[in-house]
Amino acid sequence: MAKGTTFFFLFSSLLVLFLSSVSADKDDHEDQQVYIVYLGALPSREDYTPMSDHMSILQEVTGESLIENRLVRSYKRSFNGFAARLTESERKKIAGMAGVVSVFPSRKLKLQTTSSWNFMGLKEGIKTKRNPSIESDTIIGVIDTGIYPESNSFSDQGFGPPPKKWKGTCAGGKNFTCNNKVIGARDYKAKSKANESTRDYSGHGTHTASTAAGNAVANSNFYGLGNGTARGGVPAARIAVYKVCDNEGCDGDAIISAFDDAIADGVDVITISIILDDIPPFEEDPIAIGGFHAMAVGVLTVNAAGNNGPKISTVSSTAPWVFSVAASITNRAFMAKVVLGDGKILIGRSVNTYDLNGTKYPLVYGKSAALSTCSEEKARLCEPKCLDGKLVKGKIVLCDSSKGPIEAQKLGAVGSIVKNPEPDHAFIRSFPVSFLSNDDYKSLVSYMNSTKDPKATVLKSEEISNQTAPIVASFSSRGPSSIVSDILKPDITAPGVEILAAYSPDSTPTESEFDTRHVKFSVMSGTSMACPHVAGVAAYVKTFHPKWSPSMIKSAIMTTAWPMNASGPGFVSTEFAYGSGHVDPIAAINPGLVYELTKADHITFLCGLNYSSDHIRIISGDNSTCTKELSKTLPRNLNYPTMSAKVSGTEPFNITFQRTVTNVGMKNSTYKAKVVTSPGSKLRIKVLPRVLSMKSINEKQSFVVTVSGDSIGTKQPLSANLIWFDGTHNVRSPIVVYAMS
Repeated sequence: MAKGTTFFFLFSSLLVLFLSSVSADKDDHEDQQVYIVYLGALPSREDYTPMSDHMSILQEVTGESLIENRLVRSYKRSFNGFAARLTESERKKIAGMAGVVSVFPSRKLKLQTTSSWNFMGLKEGIKTKRNPSIESDTIIGVIDTGIYPESNSFSDQGFGPPPKKWKGTCAGGKNFTCNNKVIGARDYKAKSKANESTRDYSGHGTHTASTAAGNAVANSNFYGLGNGTARGGVPAARIAVYKVCDNEGCDGDAIISAFDDAIADGVDVITISIILDDIPPFEEDPIAIGGFHAMAVGVLTVNAAGNNGPKISTVSSTAPWVFSVAASITNRAFMAKVVLGDGKILIGRSVNTYDLNGTKYPLVYGKSAALSTCSEEKARLCEPKCLDGKLVKGKIVLCDSSKGPIEAQKLGAVGSIVKNPEPDHAFIRSFPVSFLSNDDYKSLVSYMNSTKDPKATVLKSEEISNQTAPIVASFSSRGPSSIVSDILKPDITAPGVEILAAYSPDSTPTESEFDTRHVKFSVMSGTSMACPHVAGVAAYVKTFHPKWSPSMIKSAIMTTAWPMNASGPGFVSTEFAYGSGHVDPIAAINPGLVYELTKADHITFLCGLNYSSDHIRIISGDNSTCTKELSKTLPRNLNYPTMSAKVSGTEPFNITFQRTVTNVGMKNSTYKAKVVTSPGSKLRIKVLPRVLSMKSINEKQSFVVTVSGDSIGTKQPLSANLIWFDGTHNVRSPIVVYAMS
């Protein structure tokens, strides 16, 4: 079906998603809970009205004639279904109806935040090749906390009317106006129409939207820090906003609604910086389900990998049809110096905008200011209700936890110095704070123990050059995927540390009750901030290749990424941290070869994971089934731009990867295979054929990669890179073999 038409997802039977919210009402002495009910394919007959059908089903199941308080929302554009408050017995009635596929729990989801675009090579103005007319027709759907529409980042000065393909609406609610930049807005969190507002009261959605597609705004800064021109990857693109999150979190039924509308509205790329607390299978993941249907109609979904690193197997975005993004450190860092009473200077990470004017204040360690009711261990962390206000007030407090300064400030401390075991990113706090490395923190404690009246001051932050970039941030979630062992996740790495972007003055830069600041730009860190960078790059690539599928765009970005090297031993510093490497926007528009995938390929992949036909229908929404032949398909043979396999670790192995590439470079080109192994790798790798001769554009050719080796143990993955080179293009695919205990 062509883009720009109304998209219908075909659901062959009923799908029920169980949601965690609980209603205060009771029926038959049972608590009501919210369930999402997916129905079969939208009938093509003109007299079919989804809302009437949904209400009829509810009336039949509940036995009630008035069900307005039961119906939470209807899906009637891209999905056919509804969300409703049901009791357990009513849920069972629906589950027992003919054609019901499955009943499973949904979950609360949570959010995952100028020089970054320059760092990646996407320079401002005429320094970067652009396709302005198509960029202006590109629409990025932002599923997040809403947006602050008055920001200069979203001014529509110089913009014409929305693209003709746009089928959305501005339902931003009270105190909200769309324009020719922010062309659409919907709120899924409002309890009623009267309270509806897509305005951003947290700042997160404004930040991510401007990172992806914000206008260029000169002299942007956070109290002088990071001063420069803030802009998105595709400043001429349009933005459609789908508010699914507030301070209480993000509901699964709202996310499904947002995908439903975004796809029907006509967006080109979806960026969603939201993750699940745990890692559910695909059929229980609203982002995986929504992303699948987006992929099926040509819309790429870009998702944050998660902020639970550096532990292994914490990456929460694992579906191969969703673009999973890790966070890297850029070439800029914000540092706050600590000057001790003896003149020694310690340098910590912090986005500190407060000035103590050089005054040195007494130091006190949290454990030395403990209440008698609190253990020393908790007092070290400065946990709530652990510190004696009399011993803290007017002093700079040492805390072993990044959350400790919040409690110290409540009790009247003038500042705080924090032990930061992961000193690769800065935090914002609402009073003077510096986060020291373990070694510098020990040095500070030693100074306190050897000095009769220890004092110090914390200086305002300075911006310095970071020569180690790019490396993966410690907080960025790592693979391997706990859902699919033979797909390398995350996919790609992008800037996600100390990113300056637009912010909502309706919020404050921190959650502290003492923070009275209201700013138009702020600094945030997280895979939430990396995600819209890649969404911006995907939109940028699409402006040069409007007809490319999501898999082609994804492949182009992955195979042209900057190589990154392991920064240490173990899984956490390898490809399971950074995927294909660091995104390179300029190279991505001319990849030479791409690895294409279709909806059918992903169905085959799910069959190879031993998914039942019922579970596949939950994800695909159609009549797809698994034959015995399809069930024999190895998941690692999905035509993915990376190659990964889990082996026993104690025995020799010999595995193969089957791949097909499509020529999008030049006709009459010859690509030769080159294998580059990592230092110390003992992998034996063969590629057949070793030469691919492409006579025409869009020609496809297949090859097989055979990887063998001896027992590899479980401590360190082995890796290599396959590079197809034609004299111009380097089409690089990481190969990773690993074992786990």
